[in-house]
Amino acid sequence: MGHQGVETGTNKHKTALMKYLCALLLFGLNGIVAGHIPLTSYEIVFLRTLIGSVLLILLFFLRKGNLHPKVNKRDTLFVIFSGIAMGASWMFLYEAYQQIGVSLASLLYYCGPVFVMILSPLLFKEKLTVQKAAGFVIVLIGIVLVNGKLAVGTGSRWGLFCGAMSAILYCIMVTLNKQSGQITGMENAVIQLTVSFLTVAVFIGVKQGFVIHVPAAAWPWILVLGIVNTGIGCYLYFAPLSELPVQTVALCGYLEPLSAVCFAALLLGERMTALQMIGAACIIGGAMLAEWMERRKQASPSNQL
Repeated sequence: MGHQGVETGTNKHKTALMKYLCALLLFGLNGIVAGHIPLTSYEIVFLRTLIGSVLLILLFFLRKGNLHPKVNKRDTLFVIFSGIAMGASWMFLYEAYQQIGVSLASLLYYCGPVFVMILSPLLFKEKLTVQKAAGFVIVLIGIVLVNGKLAVGTGSRWGLFCGAMSAILYCIMVTLNKQSGQITGMENAVIQLTVSFLTVAVFIGVKQGFVIHVPAAAWPWILVLGIVNTGIGCYLYFAPLSELPVQTVALCGYLEPLSAVCFAALLLGERMTALQMIGAACIIGGAMLAEWMERRKQASPSNQL
């Protein structure tokens, strides 16, 4: 019985890990799919969040999930504001895709978790360790190398700004979401994605109204982005989180920006200079190094006494 229990637990872990990795690869393809949709960045995000939130709500209630907004009012507010930040972050990110390309936009966007890490001593009273500081410095060097050449050209400054804003809003989104201790998993995802859709809907309604002219050839790509990359992607991302160790989630998470850069090179023909490639390695490697060293330090015997 004991052996069967261990085997079952191992299989559950493998299944959860496969779901999580599939979600990260789907997210890494977002920019590739969006590149085939001839709409503005906010129109793409509007349709993406609309289709994705509807699908996620259906999946949630098919699993007989229950929402508890009245029971956890404080936590619900944090998730709502986190959803607003996520919707705004995605609009900036998709604008950056169009302005500076998928590779660079993805790398800038994924500086968001590093901002969370460096601000954690102020926001969450977490100690700023040497490992975290070293990782942050390496990431900053990577940002300079990746964007130094782009910053010279005036045409790309708006794209750089959008990429930076997507990272800052990502940081705000994560910070607010971490304040919600009771609303987690799929319930969290449903509320957050639905609020993101409403945020983008208000913006697009004020800006141009809800009349969006979509070419017939773009609908397959829109449906893939909304159903597969957003709805199913969010389901695969949030569902297994409770079954995976935190360090696994943190380390594997860097597959998303890495895959985005690789997909952009293979499928879109985007090319990076040697310095930009070194910068990309610094951004991803610095964040991973800080996370790995921090986890290793926490697991050392001296910290368990």
